[in-house]
Amino acid sequence: MKRWMSILAASVMGLSQAHARLSTQNPDYENTTRELPDAVSRAGFEQKLDAQIPLDLTFRDEAGNEVRLGDYFGDKPVMLALVYFQCPMLCNVIMNGMMDVMKDIKFKPGTDYEIVTVSFNHLEGPELAAAKKETYLANLGMEGADKGWHFLTGDEASIAKLAETVGFTFSWVEETEEYAHASGIMIATPEGHLSHYFFGVVFNPKDVRLGLVDASQGRIGSPVDQLLLFCYHYDPASGAYSAAIMKIIQIACMVTVGLIGGFMGLSLWLEKRRRAGSSGGQHEQHVRA
Repeated sequence: MKRWMSILAASVMGLSQAHARLSTQNPDYENTTRELPDAVSRAGFEQKLDAQIPLDLTFRDEAGNEVRLGDYFGDKPVMLALVYFQCPMLCNVIMNGMMDVMKDIKFKPGTDYEIVTVSFNHLEGPELAAAKKETYLANLGMEGADKGWHFLTGDEASIAKLAETVGFTFSWVEETEEYAHASGIMIATPEGHLSHYFFGVVFNPKDVRLGLVDASQGRIGSPVDQLLLFCYHYDPASGAYSAAIMKIIQIACMVTVGLIGGFMGLSLWLEKRRRAGSSGGQHEQHVRA
């Protein structure tokens, strides 16, 4: 038990020190964590379950071809994500989470479902989409995935319409020249109705698989609790860290304490049972003697 107490203390101390370092480096830490920047307050997700995605919207695929959103709907559920390809932080983490889910579920993109990743930055073009697709397909290493994972760019009007329909809001941060936005993915039915939302950057494979099954059968899920992470970059001039980093550290600290505390509780219970069994055995031997 002493060993686990030491591990717990070290884990909490390490996370606390990281938290403290950010606080020290940012003299206005209390304000930056309690009062989100205006750009972040204007970014988020509104769950619009059963909303019809406008399938007539046109975009450009990674090869530069003009496509309709409807080209990816029809007979399979669709996993949809709004990101931007030059995002310095959160978007890559979201797509990494998507990739991890693809590896963990038995369904295959292109065969059982489609994935549509749309850049919400209207200044990005097919070249960036192609580069991002090449990188992620190489990391995924799944045969045939290139037929089922699509990377799209579009004009401002098409992006705005799609974002409004799915309840995704984002904001340009002039000071850092990047977007503030929330994290999450959506699943739509083959007909284009929003069926499920999944928030954060780590997605439970079982939940996503069941979401795809629901969507394939036209079922609409229920609203879920939102644990949103926001992309808002570190500004070295002001020493202000992003809300995303601070939340990740706080969540990691709570999860670490919870897991180790639970393990310690289980260990104490098993030790108690072992001692009780040992005492019972000794008592039985004494009675027989």
